[in-house]
Amino acid sequence: MVNLIVCGVCGKMGRRIATLALQSDQFKLIGATEKNPDCIGKDVGTVLGIAPINVKVSEKLSDCIDQGDCVIDFTNCKATLENVRCACENKKSIVIGTTGCDAESIEQIKKLSVMCPIVMAPNMSLGVNILFEIVKETAKYLGSDFDVEIVEMHHRAKKDAPSGTALKLGQKVAEGLGISFEQNARFSRVGEAPRAKNEIGIMALRGGDVVGEHTVIFAGDAERIEITHKASSRDVFAKGALKAASWVVDKLPGFYDMNDVLGIKSK
Repeated sequence: MVNLIVCGVCGKMGRRIATLALQSDQFKLIGATEKNPDCIGKDVGTVLGIAPINVKVSEKLSDCIDQGDCVIDFTNCKATLENVRCACENKKSIVIGTTGCDAESIEQIKKLSVMCPIVMAPNMSLGVNILFEIVKETAKYLGSDFDVEIVEMHHRAKKDAPSGTALKLGQKVAEGLGISFEQNARFSRVGEAPRAKNEIGIMALRGGDVVGEHTVIFAGDAERIEITHKASSRDVFAKGALKAASWVVDKLPGFYDMNDVLGIKSK
């Protein structure tokens, strides 16, 4: 059984991860953290709307890290960096689902992985991680004769745009085409904006309570391929995060992603 700590337990993802962990015989929830002062000090069960479980919500990971085996973090980039440092200093594994981190922050996390095992992915669902590979192979076989556009939609409260998943899809397209994503990504079109060769367009839509939808469009002359993934519940991400936690807890220090967790062999 994995002794689990959930960071950001009062957030939408934190709640689902904690709830599913409590329903599983693979995990024992021994700690939780939250920056929201209205949650700190409360019993986790009370926060989740169930019976008390005798585990209090802590303000800092350092307050509850001792008895943990693995940490799951879906917070924000600043908090995630603090939690990674704490986990690694205490030789604990950590699973990161936080998106919106810049390249410098991700590089810091990778450097810290020499001290502890880290799984980091922009999307924890099985379907999306298979989609990454499908998109890469599709781009490889279609080549530059097909224009590529990526459209994603999330709920109105999502803070980062485009989503980490959309960016990863764009990177996978670039890998398949053998081009630089950074040099060919285009995030907006206003006014006169003819399409450049090898351009990878990414559009972010926000509204309602959409959990997450991503479509990759390969548009050729007289034909078009559209590959779509729709998540109707955050549970797909929570279950993936728990699967990652179960997998990484006994691994050697290193930087891993969901391909490693799921055993997907990228070509």
